[in-house]
Amino acid sequence: MPLHRTLLLSLAASCALLAGSAHAQYVGPTAGPAAPANVAAILKNPVDDQAVVLRGHLLRKVGKEKYTFSDGTAEIRVDIDDKVFMNRKIDARTQVEIRGEVEKDFMESPEIDVDVLTVVP
Repeated sequence: MPLHRTLLLSLAASCALLAGSAHAQYVGPTAGPAAPANVAAILKNPVDDQAVVLRGHLLRKVGKEKYTFSDGTAEIRVDIDDKVFMNRKIDARTQVEIRGEVEKDFMESPEIDVDVLTVVP
Protein backbone atom coordinates (compact mmCIF):
# COMPACT_ATOMS: atom_id res chain seq x y z
CA MET A 1 0.00 0.00 0.00
CA PRO A 2 1.45 3.41 -0.90
CA LEU A 3 2.66 5.56 1.97
CA HIS A 4 0.21 8.42 1.31
CA ARG A 5 -2.76 6.01 1.39
CA THR A 6 -1.56 4.49 4.71
CA LEU A 7 -1.11 7.95 6.16
CA LEU A 8 -4.58 8.99 4.95
CA LEU A 9 -6.22 5.91 6.52
CA SER A 10 -4.38 6.50 9.77
CA LEU A 11 -5.48 10.13 9.84
CA ALA A 12 -9.11 9.16 9.12
CA ALA A 13 -9.08 6.60 11.96
CA SER A 14 -7.66 9.19 14.37
CA CYS A 15 -10.34 11.72 13.40
CA ALA A 16 -13.07 9.13 13.92
CA LEU A 17 -11.79 8.41 17.43
CA LEU A 18 -11.61 12.10 18.31
CA ALA A 19 -15.08 12.79 16.92
CA GLY A 20 -16.57 10.00 19.03
CA SER A 21 -15.10 11.38 22.24
CA ALA A 22 -16.23 14.94 21.45
CA HIS A 23 -19.86 13.91 21.95
CA ALA A 24 -19.32 12.39 25.39
CA GLN A 25 -21.06 14.30 28.17
CA TYR A 26 -20.56 14.19 31.90
CA VAL A 27 -23.94 13.92 33.61
CA GLY A 28 -22.90 13.78 37.27
CA PRO A 29 -22.82 16.60 39.82
CA THR A 30 -20.67 19.63 39.18
CA ALA A 31 -18.70 21.76 41.58
CA GLY A 32 -19.67 25.36 41.83
CA PRO A 33 -21.63 27.79 43.90
CA ALA A 34 -24.52 26.21 45.78
CA ALA A 35 -28.02 27.08 44.63
CA PRO A 36 -29.82 29.49 46.93
CA ALA A 37 -31.87 27.69 49.56
CA ASN A 38 -34.84 30.06 49.60
CA VAL A 39 -36.49 33.12 48.10
CA ALA A 40 -34.95 35.48 50.68
CA ALA A 41 -31.46 34.34 49.63
CA ILE A 42 -32.30 34.89 45.95
CA LEU A 43 -33.56 38.42 46.61
CA LYS A 44 -30.50 39.22 48.73
CA ASN A 45 -28.05 38.16 46.01
CA PRO A 46 -29.76 37.53 42.65
CA VAL A 47 -27.53 35.78 40.11
CA ASP A 48 -28.86 35.81 36.55
CA ASP A 49 -29.45 32.33 35.07
CA GLN A 50 -28.74 30.57 38.39
CA ALA A 51 -30.67 27.29 38.67
CA VAL A 52 -33.09 27.06 41.59
CA VAL A 53 -35.44 24.48 43.10
CA LEU A 54 -37.95 25.84 45.62
CA ARG A 55 -41.04 24.60 47.46
CA GLY A 56 -43.87 26.88 48.44
CA HIS A 57 -47.13 28.33 47.18
CA LEU A 58 -48.38 30.40 44.26
CA LEU A 59 -50.17 33.19 46.13
CA ARG A 60 -51.80 35.04 43.24
CA LYS A 61 -51.77 35.67 39.51
CA VAL A 62 -50.31 39.11 38.74
CA GLY A 63 -50.23 39.10 34.94
CA LYS A 64 -50.18 36.93 31.84
CA GLU A 65 -48.22 33.85 32.93
CA LYS A 66 -46.91 35.81 35.97
CA TYR A 67 -47.54 34.77 39.58
CA THR A 68 -46.36 35.67 43.07
CA PHE A 69 -44.58 32.73 44.73
CA SER A 70 -43.66 32.40 48.42
CA ASP A 71 -41.67 29.77 50.27
CA GLY A 72 -42.37 31.39 53.63
CA THR A 73 -39.15 33.44 53.67
CA ALA A 74 -40.16 36.07 51.09
CA GLU A 75 -42.17 36.58 47.91
CA ILE A 76 -40.91 36.67 44.32
CA ARG A 77 -42.52 36.97 40.91
CA VAL A 78 -42.40 33.81 38.81
CA ASP A 79 -43.01 33.34 35.09
CA ILE A 80 -44.81 30.07 34.32
CA ASP A 81 -45.72 29.37 30.69
CA ASP A 82 -49.21 27.96 30.17
CA LYS A 83 -47.67 24.77 28.74
CA VAL A 84 -45.75 24.27 32.02
CA PHE A 85 -48.87 24.99 34.09
CA MET A 86 -50.75 22.35 32.04
CA ASN A 87 -54.25 23.49 33.10
CA ARG A 88 -53.81 22.08 36.63
CA LYS A 89 -56.06 23.47 39.34
CA ILE A 90 -53.67 25.15 41.77
CA ASP A 91 -54.60 27.68 44.43
CA ALA A 92 -52.76 29.46 47.26
CA ARG A 93 -53.10 26.41 49.54
CA THR A 94 -51.52 23.98 47.03
CA GLN A 95 -47.88 23.25 47.81
CA VAL A 96 -45.74 23.21 44.67
CA GLU A 97 -42.12 22.69 43.73
CA ILE A 98 -40.71 24.96 41.06
CA ARG A 99 -37.55 24.35 39.06
CA GLY A 100 -36.13 27.07 36.92
CA GLU A 101 -33.63 29.87 36.84
CA VAL A 102 -33.28 33.35 38.22
CA GLU A 103 -33.84 36.16 35.73
CA LYS A 104 -32.20 39.43 36.76
CA ASP A 105 -32.62 42.18 34.21
CA PHE A 106 -31.07 45.60 34.65
CA MET A 107 -33.20 47.92 36.79
CA GLU A 108 -35.87 45.25 37.42
CA SER A 109 -36.55 43.09 40.43
CA PRO A 110 -35.49 39.46 40.01
CA GLU A 111 -37.97 36.79 39.00
CA ILE A 112 -37.83 33.07 38.40
CA ASP A 113 -38.44 31.62 34.96
CA VAL A 114 -40.06 28.28 35.80
CA ASP A 115 -39.27 25.24 33.63
CA VAL A 116 -40.99 22.58 35.78
CA LEU A 117 -43.96 22.92 38.13
CA THR A 118 -44.81 19.95 40.35
CA VAL A 119 -47.67 19.65 42.82
CA VAL A 120 -46.28 18.31 46.10
CA PRO A 121 -48.59 15.75 47.70
